[in-house]
Order: sequence, then C-alpha cells, then structure tokens
Amino acid sequence: MRVPACAVVAVLALSTLSSPAAVAATETLRVDLASSTGAFRGGATGMLYGLGDEGVPSQDLIAGMRPRSISQKAPDGDQHPNGDALKLADGYFAAGGTEMHIYAQDVYSKWPYEDLGIDDYAAKLRPQLEKVAQRPDRDKFVWTIFNEPDGIWYSDWANKKQKFFADWTRIYRLVKSVLPNARIAGIGETRYRADHLREFLTYAKANNVLPELTSWHELGPDSLANYRKNYAEYREMEKQLGISPREIVINEYTNKRDTSVPSQMVQWITMLEDTKVDGHMAFWSMAGNLSDHAVRANRANGGWWLTKWYGDLSGNTVKVTPPQPNVRDTLQGMATLNRSAAKATVLLGGTANDVNVALTGIDRKVFGDQVDVRISKTSWSGYEGDAGQPPVVAASRIRVANGAATVKVPGGDQLAAYQVIITPASGAAPVANAPWQASYEAENGTVENARVYVQDDGSGSWDMAMRYTTSGRKDVGSMNRPDSRVTVNVTVPRTGTYKLGVFYGTNAVVGQQALYVDDAHVRNLTLPATLGWTYRGRYDTPVQLTAGTHRISLRTSGPGGYLGGSSDITLDRVDLTEVTGPERTVYPLSEARGSSAMLRAGESVTTYVSAAEDGYYRLDTTLTATGRSTLGLTLSGRRVTGADLTTTCAGAWSGSTTVHLKAGITEVKLSNEGRTPLATGTLTVTRDAAADRNAVRVEAEAGQLAGGATIASSPWASGGSYVGYLGNNGTLTVPRTGVGAGQYNLTVSYAQADKNTGHPYNTDIINRSLVATEAGGKATAARYRHNYTWDGFWLETSPLDLVTQSGAVTFGNPGAWGPNVDWVQFAPLVVANKVTRRS
Repeated sequence: MRVPACAVVAVLALSTLSSPAAVAATETLRVDLASSTGAFRGGATGMLYGLGDEGVPSQDLIAGMRPRSISQKAPDGDQHPNGDALKLADGYFAAGGTEMHIYAQDVYSKWPYEDLGIDDYAAKLRPQLEKVAQRPDRDKFVWTIFNEPDGIWYSDWANKKQKFFADWTRIYRLVKSVLPNARIAGIGETRYRADHLREFLTYAKANNVLPELTSWHELGPDSLANYRKNYAEYREMEKQLGISPREIVINEYTNKRDTSVPSQMVQWITMLEDTKVDGHMAFWSMAGNLSDHAVRANRANGGWWLTKWYGDLSGNTVKVTPPQPNVRDTLQGMATLNRSAAKATVLLGGTANDVNVALTGIDRKVFGDQVDVRISKTSWSGYEGDAGQPPVVAASRIRVANGAATVKVPGGDQLAAYQVIITPASGAAPVANAPWQASYEAENGTVENARVYVQDDGSGSWDMAMRYTTSGRKDVGSMNRPDSRVTVNVTVPRTGTYKLGVFYGTNAVVGQQALYVDDAHVRNLTLPATLGWTYRGRYDTPVQLTAGTHRISLRTSGPGGYLGGSSDITLDRVDLTEVTGPERTVYPLSEARGSSAMLRAGESVTTYVSAAEDGYYRLDTTLTATGRSTLGLTLSGRRVTGADLTTTCAGAWSGSTTVHLKAGITEVKLSNEGRTPLATGTLTVTRDAAADRNAVRVEAEAGQLAGGATIASSPWASGGSYVGYLGNNGTLTVPRTGVGAGQYNLTVSYAQADKNTGHPYNTDIINRSLVATEAGGKATAARYRHNYTWDGFWLETSPLDLVTQSGAVTFGNPGAWGPNVDWVQFAPLVVANKVTRRS
C-alpha cells in the first residue's frame, strides 16, 4: 500500500465535505411473531482460536459474548504459541461455554500440516486423548480429527479418498478406544463439497464410523448466498442415505472484512441461527481477540456488542422475511419471542437505508394494545477501537392494530446493526438517549500530499473479502511528507465539547498526527500501534467547537515541525460525538441476565457495564426491599468487600457505591445476600474523575531494580523512561506509600510485542505475564497481551489483594520474560458506599 515519498503528489478529493445524504429509500423487514421457527439455539458466535491465554481475552468479554461452542488448539500442540484447549477449558466453561472443539491436527507446527504418515499422527493424538480422559468434564470436548482434508494430505481426492477413509477409520476408532463417549466432527473440508460428503457418509455408515457432528467451512464471499442451499442439500442427503440428522457445525466461517463489523456479522449470524447450527468464526488475525471482536484484552468493539445482543436472546426464533434473502450486503435480520418474559427482539443490519420493521402476529394476551419500542444501534468502531454501551437511537410507544405494528428504524450507517426490543407498554413512554453524532470520510476531505487508496472495489471477489474492512471502502495513506494533511469540514449544532474519533491504522508502530481546528493547532495526537495499515483502531480526543462549520485537519507537521515517520499512518474516517457531561450510562436491570420481578435470597442479576477509561465510577442502584436485606456486589467474579447495600426495613431505597473500574467491559453481579426478597430497578454508572485522587501511581524508574532489569528511554513513556528486561531474574520493587492492606485494582502501563514468526497468515502473538509479589503476602500473576510495539504503552488493569500494611510489592516473572513497564498504579477498589431510604 505504501509508495515512496518522492512519488507522492497532491491529490484533491471532489469535496471537502462528506457527500450530502440523498433522500433515503426505505426497506421493509417483515417479522411474524406468530410463526415460530424453533427454540433459540445461540450457537452462531463460536470462534476458532478466539481464546489465547488465561486472561486474554477477559472472562467478562467471554461471558458477555456467551459463545456456545468454540474450537481451540490440540493440547500441547505446536501450530500456534497459545490457544491450548486444556489450558483454557476451565475458564471457558466457567464463563458459560457448553462445548470445546479440539483441532487435533494442530499438534503439528507447520501450515499446511507436515505429512509424516498416519502412524505419526496417531502417536501424537493418543496423549491428547489420554489428557482429556482424565477430566471429569471429558464429554464436553468435541474432536475435529481432520481439518480441511481436501486441501491437506488428501487433496488428490480421486486417488486418495480410499486412503482418507482408511485413515479416518483408524483415527476415529483410536478416539473411541480412549474416550468411548467422545463426539467427533467431520468431514471438515475447506468448503461444502456434496460429492465428497456423499461418498464419505456412505463409507462411514457402512463401517460404523459416522461422525456425531457434520462439519464443513463456509469461507468464500459467496457463502452468504449459497449456505442455505448447501444446508438444505445436506439434510436431503442424510435422508437419502438413511442417516439420522447430525448436529452441524460450520467450524470456520466469515471473511476478514466481516469480523468486527456489526452489519456484516448480522448476515452470518442470521443464516446460521435460522438453520439451528453452530458456527465458529475463522482465525484470520491473532488468537485471543474473539475473532476480532475484542479490543486489547478487555474492551469491546462495535461487533462485540452485536454478539452480546445475540447472546442475550431467549425463547423461540420467529419467521423473518428480508427484502432480498440470501443476497450478500443487503438488509438481513432475525427475531425472537419470549412469551413468558413478554418480550420480542429483532436484530438487523446490512443497509444504510431507513428500515420499516413490519410486525405481525402480535398476541394481545402477551403485549396488550400498545407496545413500547426501544431501538439501539451498535456502530463499527474498527477492529482495535473500543465501543461503549450502544445508545438508544429511537424509542416510541406504538398502538397495535389487528396484531400488527410498524417500527421505524433510522438508517444512514451501512456498517451498523440495530437491536429492536418490543415490550408491553408500561409506565412512562421510552425515550432515546443517543447524543448528536456525525461521520466524515477522510477520502472525501481535502487530501494534500497523500494518496487515496481503494480498499474494496465492491466486486465481492475473494481478494476483496480477504481485506480488512474500511469505512466507505477507501482510506488515505502515504502520509509521509512534512506537508501531508487531510482536512474535513464539519458542522455541529451547538457550542460545546465534542469527542473526535479518528479511525486510523499504523504499521505496528506508535503513530502521531497534529490536530488543527480552523488552522489553529489544538494538540498532537499519539495513536497507539495497530496490527497493520488497514487493521483499524480508533483514537478519541475532546475538542471544543462553537455552533456552525469548522475545518478539522490532521497533519504530519505541528508547530514544532515535521513529526517524522510516526506520522505516516492511514486515515479512514473521523467521527464527532457531542459530549453533554460526565460519562453516564443507565442499565435497566429488568433486561439483565437472571432478572426477575423479585430477587429471592441467594438469587442474583448480572449485567455488563462499559467504562471508557480506567478510573472511578459511581454505581447507583434503586431497590425495593420487603424487609431487612443486603444487596451484594461482585465485579468480574470478584466479591467486593465494603460495597454491600443493606436495607434495615421494607421500603424503597437508593444505594450508591464508588468503585474503580477497568477500561472496557466489567461483569457486574448484584446478589440478594439477605433473607427477604428484594427488587432491583436500574443501575446507573457515572464517571467520578474526582475520586481518581485515591489511586497511587508510581513511575517504574523510581522503583528498585534487581537482576537484569534496566531503565530505558522512550518518547512515548511517561517521563521519557520505562523499565525493561523484567522477568527471569529481572525485578522491580516499588514503594507502598499510602497503599495499605485491602482490595485494589492494579493498573500497569506496559509494552510488549513478542511473537512467533513464519505462519503464512496468522500473527502468532505471545502474551507475557507479570507477577506482583507482596512481601508477607502472596504472588498474583496477570497476563499482558501483545500490543504491537515494544515502546508504545497500553494500560492493563487486574485485581490485586494486599494483606499487609507495608510489605514491598515486587514485579517480575520467575520463569519467563515479562513486559516492559512504564508505571504502576494501585487503586483501592471501593472508596465510597451509602444507602438512603426513599420511602
């Protein structure tokens, strides 16, 4: 994508403004709530190598996403440096996972797998089986014993199919000899091949080696058009061969352009849920990022929120008719009806047009004569750009006539997905809470001494499908001259603060751009490294704007001159979002997991809250008690002391607790720890920046170094220095002034870019660990995800419980290298707590 600086000439786009929106057409998505299509399965958002190491990604992200089944590496396999099924199984099952599939051939180190003969494979497989056999949950594992045999080892099908059948039989029987109840998936080819499947199933039935699950991959850009035909043909094949219906797992699906993109993922999720099969998103980038839905280790992008919405569904799916079934990049959707909860939910996406959701079959006994409708929108935030709780962009109370009603969904965003929730009308009518927002494509601005690149020509070819998504299909690159710049004209409705979101990419280095507004320098932006030029991150920064039109410019030179090679980034898009006050989000607990009208003793309700940054937040809760009771708080599976809300008698109460939250997603569980029932209303999470003074930060270079640890310099480090070579015998001991015993969140500013090399397309990142050891206390390890560069720093927050008042805390890693460390911070988990009676 890059061109030499001497070859770059000024390029002017057609307009300095985003193209004026044409009068939007309106499309109709028909939803028949009276036509059930079966129980909701929830298996469409599995992943291949979605998990990397314990803590990467966080348990909160896994549990919130709620995958039913996933595929991971063979125990002790060499194919990738992480993703080991047995090392990850306990955490995955604890987060709610049902099945873990094992890619048994990933015991091999090379891709394609080296062919050392079936004897060698059998010898490598037996230890895997024996390790799983020792587990009490052994039956939760599914065995993919051959991966893409049509492309690996048996590609000459005409001459090698009999060998494959013989090898399949041998390996199948080996698995069953060690694990008699094991379930096996196959044939597992690169794509749906009806002729291969028919021959294989015929042989397998005759020889009593039928897989319990039928599998194949749907990876081509035409899969969105052809999958349902393939599925129907396969089901008919089963009937013709006299084979009982198998469970189906599409154990690799999606293209690079799909993962992280809400509208694209709607297309895939819908077709897999419609056919009640499980699907595992492909492994295109790196292990441990939920197939491009996790930002860093604990943050969510816009695509994650769609998978979370999907994981929240319950009841039965119902018939949904899109305008163009089985046509890629068009409006698609799915819907569920939970009669006992009196709730219908529609997920949709794939168009920039307005959408009418035409509801029919609305049961008056369930919903009454009026319904409340809330429409939330999850926007694409890039692959490495975090997104908060999706806002409600429209809300209304609608009258039902003859079992029908029409819900109007606002359009304008081709990459977004929408959640429509329909409930019986109750209380005050619902209202929208989305702030004003606008987007501006970089390539539609004034581009000077840089170049516009086409990243997607719209052809739908395999080459286009295997590129990461770019907003508007174009970006601006080759910003490698002192006078390179992109300027867009923006118009804002009111004077105030706006969040400027810059969609960008770097080539695994820290980026830098000078931000100008109306030709006045505002600040230089330091952009965290991304995987590559087109692996989008999003950087947010506040700007003050007066009502009206302004010129926002991103430049490679600031008042101090040329910013250098770090300014050579790609620019994709800029967003402006109005800021109306401190970060504040309301979570209706009636929609949380485990919600009920009344929590009995021992019951709990779980929701997933988002925080834009590491810091203190006030959690405000409304509850109604029937007597003396206690509402307990658990954050990310950690029971919080000093945060209980205790009511002394019956009545309505308000509770407020100020806690330190990590940036990204936190699982919040509120549990009735008392003896009498109580009801919860809402949970409001508000940023309390003033409370940040309770945290104690220590620069790493101010600590005591031992072993091989050294101080090094970096322009991106706080104070210009950091500590490297931690781990093995290198340690850092920090003072504990003002840090007594108690529950803390430990935040570390770190960098590490360790990885294996040589895989043809996966980035084999290595996640390093850092161990905090308290003198007189215990050692607590935390994982630090690869962050693309050795001296560009990310923040990672993890739990730390200190038991002494002043025992020194030493950071290191006795058995391996740790990350570079810029600074560490100790934040008391709870700094305020109160309960107030309202009535």
